[in-house]
Formats: sequence, structure tokens, C-alpha cells
Amino acid sequence: MRSLLLIATLTAAGALPAAAAPTHPHPAPSARPAAAAAAESPRFEITFPASVHAAPITGRVFIAIGHDSTPEPLANAGSFTNSSPLFGVDVSQLAPGQPAVIDASTLGYPLTSLTDLPAGDYWVQAVMNVYTEFHRADGHTIWAHMDQWEGQNFVTSPGNLVSAPMRIHFDPHAASDVKISLTQVNPPVQVPPDTKWVKHVKIKSELLSKFWGHPFYIGATVLLPAGYDTHPSVHYPVVYQQGHFGLQAPLGFRPDSTPMPDWIKAFYASYNLEMPWVFARKWMGPGEPRVIAVTFQHPTPYFDDSYAVNSANNGPYGDAIMQELIPYLESHFRMIDKPYARVLTGGSTGGWESIALQIYHPDFFGGTWTLYPDPVDFHHYGSFDAYADTNAFVVSRHGIAPFDPTSSWFHPERFVMRDNDGQPWLSIRQMSQLEAVLGSHGRSGEQFEAWDAVYGPVGPDGYPVPLWDKRTGHINKDVIAYMRDHGYDLTAYLAKNWKTVGPELVDKIHVDVGDMDNFYLNLAVMDLQQFLEGTTNPHVPGVFRYGRPEKGHGWQHVPNSELLKEMAAAITKHAPPGTNTKAWKY
Repeated sequence: MRSLLLIATLTAAGALPAAAAPTHPHPAPSARPAAAAAAESPRFEITFPASVHAAPITGRVFIAIGHDSTPEPLANAGSFTNSSPLFGVDVSQLAPGQPAVIDASTLGYPLTSLTDLPAGDYWVQAVMNVYTEFHRADGHTIWAHMDQWEGQNFVTSPGNLVSAPMRIHFDPHAASDVKISLTQVNPPVQVPPDTKWVKHVKIKSELLSKFWGHPFYIGATVLLPAGYDTHPSVHYPVVYQQGHFGLQAPLGFRPDSTPMPDWIKAFYASYNLEMPWVFARKWMGPGEPRVIAVTFQHPTPYFDDSYAVNSANNGPYGDAIMQELIPYLESHFRMIDKPYARVLTGGSTGGWESIALQIYHPDFFGGTWTLYPDPVDFHHYGSFDAYADTNAFVVSRHGIAPFDPTSSWFHPERFVMRDNDGQPWLSIRQMSQLEAVLGSHGRSGEQFEAWDAVYGPVGPDGYPVPLWDKRTGHINKDVIAYMRDHGYDLTAYLAKNWKTVGPELVDKIHVDVGDMDNFYLNLAVMDLQQFLEGTTNPHVPGVFRYGRPEKGHGWQHVPNSELLKEMAAAITKHAPPGTNTKAWKY
């Protein structure tokens, strides 16, 4: 799952701490017709001068509204549960000086309309998310945001246009025009410099460039073991850590001891995580497994991460990683290019990727230590059954008490996010509204629509077909059937291919998840466990560990330094007879 906080960059394996609950309830949508409300309320006109961008722009314009200029209104824009009021509208070939208009008819989040904003003094800021035209190899032409190595962050993406914060007085029932000029251009991303320990790789993918009709790049960050330079004849096992886009070192390696708030320290301790500098000192010190650790960078026009698989909407990312990136890494670093010495890990999105790569390529990788993965069985697509349920927003069936949703006056909401004690935080309806604000045609860059792009079919217009309608919650059964039949439901894939895949998975599946995962991800893990426990020829029950009690998203059974020792032991155990496994244990 994509977190509302970027604490993942601080944790040992991309673990995500629970987010703060919203401080204000979501107000009810305005009851007035949109056209009438727009005529009676303020409107925002956003323009950009030719001196900033000379050519017309196709993209999406946003305004964010805050109580202060520090932090700027855009600082929290798009956060699940802590977003500034945010409103967005598409623009097509908008010329310099021509206004994009946001008014009371424009959908917002968490406020549905500008008319829901109380009268008062505010700060407002605007941003233009610039789209690129892609002429894809599948015959479709689409417009979407070309990631600039920022991880699909519309606020900071290089080349996007931003305004300075502006103070305004706002009255939702007084007609007025607020004019905002986008006078700033976001600068390029600064890639961290290489060090003795950390190396950055970025290569052009010919496979992806051909699919998208545009130059595409993939990359990796490589963490080298102690003694790599002084042992030039040694080749090392590799730990491939999966996760959201980021240029930080794998496994949370960071030698500097940057101060952290007490609540983050408590989170680390409770979830069996090490402070980054603690892990770094162990990595650089004596007595630790000498392996190479790698994270991949593979953002797409739909998300900050491709999920490391081929897909109809994203293109051949799985092939690009397996046929271009890994061979490049193995030829440029002293990696043992044998299955027993390639292992996988990762949390959340990276958790799904780690187990998916192991399942899809069972004879290429030697095992996965998967952490709190995104749904691995679509009978629990988060909090609902994508096969049996008919609506993502409200309960459409009940497995315990008799319940007829067609005649009941009671329609309980479904949630995508909860606290560790089960208290709901964010409904699927609310999250869908946020995605609708962030982008049309599946271009929000957020979690639900990322899954649509990865797992789902291409629509007639060239964009992903959503699993459910973002306004009504109605689930498209053709889409979930496509997802299952194309192998993205990992349990269903295993059931269909067990005779060929199962024998290659013996002793290779390890999964950790909290018993109260904040995104309900433990439920699908339990489905997968139940399937594996029933397998025969061979019987591969896997190793499943559940954090208890009340452990949420980010829990793992041991810190990364201990996880590496488990991996090293498994690599040694599975090495072919006669292999010198002592060479990398100095």
C-alpha cells in the first residue's frame, strides 16, 4: 500500500507506521445544485506566464487551501487522512495566460465542494501537474504524467509549475474571482552521490521505451558489503528488496544518527525495527553476513512503482527487470548469478512484489521473506471480497447474520484503513473520492488506481478500466475476472499452476504480517496460508508469522540484521554441493 506518510524511507524494510487520524470529520456534500453553487461562490482562475512555460500544457491543475503559509498548503496535499482541502481539474492544451477554472462545481477532498469551506482567512497555493503524450505500441495514445525520478509526486515533480502561497479572504456564498499565477518551476531531482557503500544505477529500458513510444528508464540502488573492495575475488549473494520508489539505500542503511521523534522510536521498538544507524553500524561491522542488497526503481505513468510485473496498462516492466536490469547489475557488481543466492524481501507494495517475483520465477530466486504484502488473494481485496461482493463502498452481503442489502435501510460503510485496535480511519468511498480529485482516467497516482493499472485491462480509450466505479462503488465483475485469469491473484495463480510451480517453491515462502494490519492485508495472507497448508505433491505450507497483539502495517518478526542472518543460513543450506559458501563469510 502507498502510505500517507513517507516514514517508509526511515524504516528498516520500508515499514509504514500508522498515520495520524483526521482531526476534522468529513463534511456532508453540498445540497445545492453544482451550477447554482458555482454561480454564487468564489472561483479560482489559475494561469501561467509564457516566461515560465511557452507552450500549451495538457495536465491537471490543483489548488490547496490551508490555515497558514508554514507549512505551505501543498505540503500535505493528497494525504489520505491529513490532506489540506484539495481541488483539481483537467486542462487540455492550456495556453499561457489562459485560465484554468476551479469553482464550486469542482470535486474536492476531503471537502466535496468549495461551498463546504467555512468563511474566513486562508492561504491558497496552486500546482500544475504536466502530462506527456504517449503513442504506445498497443495502438493507444494517452496523456499521463511522466515520472521525473520523483516517484509520481505531483507537488515536487521536476517541471511542474507551482505558485507562491497567497493569503485570501474566502466567503463560500460571495461571488468573486481569485487569480493565481504559476510562476515557479520545480527543479530536477538531485540523486544522492555514490559513496563507498552505496551506488546508484539508472539505465534506459529498450523494452519499456518501445512500448511507451518514449524513452523510459529503470534503476537500482546497490548497497555493498564491508570488505567489498578488499576482497576483489569474492562474489556475493544478493538480497533484492522491493518497495515504493526511493533513492535511499536498501534495508534502511544510513550511517548518520539523525534525531527522530519519540513516537517513531517507539514504533521502531514495537515493530521489531532497528534505527537506520544501528543497522548501518552492524552492516559495516564484524560478524554480519556479507551480501549485496539492491532496491529497484521502476516508476510508471500511473504510480511510483510498477509492481515488477508485465501489465497491459504499464507495459513489460517484469521483462525489463528480469531481462535488462538484473543482468546489468550482475555484470557490473560481483553477484553470484545462481538461483540459490538470489533472495527477495520487501514490505507492503514491496511485499506483494517479493512474493510475486518468487512465484512467477520460482527457479530464478532462492526464497522470499515477504513482509505485510498488498492483497495476495482477491477474496480479500483489502476489506471486501472482489469476487462475491457487488459494491466496494457498502456491505453488500454478510457471512454471519441474515442480511438482504436490497431491502435493508442499513448500509454500513467499508473501510480501507483502520487503527491497530480496529477503529476505522478511512473509508473506501473517501479514498475513491481522493483518487477522483487527484486524476481522471486512472491517473491519480494512488493505490486503488495503481492496482487497476497493474492488474486490470485497458479500456477502449487507452486508460485502465477501474475495478469499481469511483462514484457508486459498483464492482465490475469483468475486471476482477480479468485480474484473476491473468495471474495477479497469487493464490489463484498457484492453484492453477501448482504442478509446475509448487516443486520449485519448497522451503522458499516466508511471510510476516501484523494481526491488525492497518490496511486489512492480514486477511489475504491468511487465505494464502490456508491454500498452501492444503497443498500436496509437494506440500509447501510456507512459514507464516503474525504479529500479536494489535500489530499494524509495518510489523516484522525480527529486525533486518537478524532477517539477513536467516537469509544467509537459507542461502548456505540451498547452495549446490561443493559450493564454497565460506568465501563471503569473512
